[in-house]
Amino acid sequence: MIDVGKIYCAGSSTGDGLRYGTKAHADSHGNAPHAAPGSAAERHPIVVWSTTRTCNLKCVHCYTDSENKKYDGELTTDEGKKLIDSLSGFKIPSLLFSGGEPLMRNDLFALLEHAAKKEVRPVISTNGTLITKDKARDIKNAGVVYVGISLDGMEDVNDHFRGVPGAFKKAMDGFNNCAGAGQRVGLRLTLTKRNYLDLERIFDFIEHEGINRACFYHLVYSGRGHDIYKDDLTYSESRKAMDIIIKRTDDFFDRGLDINILTVDNHVDGIYLYLKLLETNPGRAAEIRRLLEWNGGGAHSTGVGIGNIDFFGNVHPDQFWQDYSFGNVRERDFGSIWMDESDPIMKGLKHKADFVKGRCRLCGYRAMCTGAMRVRAYRIYNDPWAPDPQCYLSDEEIGLTGDMKAELASAGEDFRQPEELLA
Repeated sequence: MIDVGKIYCAGSSTGDGLRYGTKAHADSHGNAPHAAPGSAAERHPIVVWSTTRTCNLKCVHCYTDSENKKYDGELTTDEGKKLIDSLSGFKIPSLLFSGGEPLMRNDLFALLEHAAKKEVRPVISTNGTLITKDKARDIKNAGVVYVGISLDGMEDVNDHFRGVPGAFKKAMDGFNNCAGAGQRVGLRLTLTKRNYLDLERIFDFIEHEGINRACFYHLVYSGRGHDIYKDDLTYSESRKAMDIIIKRTDDFFDRGLDINILTVDNHVDGIYLYLKLLETNPGRAAEIRRLLEWNGGGAHSTGVGIGNIDFFGNVHPDQFWQDYSFGNVRERDFGSIWMDESDPIMKGLKHKADFVKGRCRLCGYRAMCTGAMRVRAYRIYNDPWAPDPQCYLSDEEIGLTGDMKAELASAGEDFRQPEELLA
């Protein structure tokens, strides 16, 4: 995650310790800040547990290809509690209950309460459509730290994207029910060609509805989203989207509005923010570069600071890499699986700076990004160490000279960026 308010506007949030190794403060709901590890490489992962594959919607970009039906073999309540005990012992900073749609699990609140009791900071990622007033109170009472509700544009765009008419209204009802119960809640939006032209209106909506946290995700090619990478933003569109996000976040800060804006799944955003600051405030830019290099971008995300456990207990590098598993928590505890570098992918993920190839290897800002998302590289180039195809910075911006390009070509690392993204 790139905290735009922190990086560009000198703000702060409870996640500053994990992301940048700096002190943070409790949020307005009383949630304590995350403790800072000694280094980003020492992070234990925020675990995304895909608690069920069942979902009441049919989103076109779903990384689990979920449908509204029962799937056999999912972890039971007892297995879920045993898993939570194991994650608590491994001292993960947070457990994100995801899906499918987690609220389709009848035992969700028992699992949430158990997680809170074990101090693993339960978080819910949901489409929000099932959160009634009663369920919002139950979520709050269960000790949930944060609820992230997914929207993907304004009403018509969202409902088309989500595959169910009325999903937008139901999601906003869920948001308002959480807010009414005093539950910390925010929005999650995936940037695509379907919604990026509506970003100004989305920011107006965020302010008008009193939404104080919104995360803008870059599209990751996985699940039903694997075949729609052509729906991803081009490099030019990504830059325009970032310009709007920066401008509107800066405006929120200038007016003293408590609205936390983050971008997710593309560490190049951090470099883009740094380059913008370099033009206007070189002194602050130097400090931001230090923070981003401490974070390391992709170096300490997938396989280090973020991991996934699916419905059946399989452990994946992250939630978008469902086709690669390191093992199963029914057979071995998560911590043992996660720290085992005998798997070549896990070893590479733990030491990405030694493995990334192509323009990422020679990038002048490698220490701030370290190749961003490995799964996007794998999807496009069938090589997990190839450059992230969604790096929208030019060769000139990253300091890639003609001699460097020749060296990459001679080393067999001249990966061509997709024409659809270059357009």
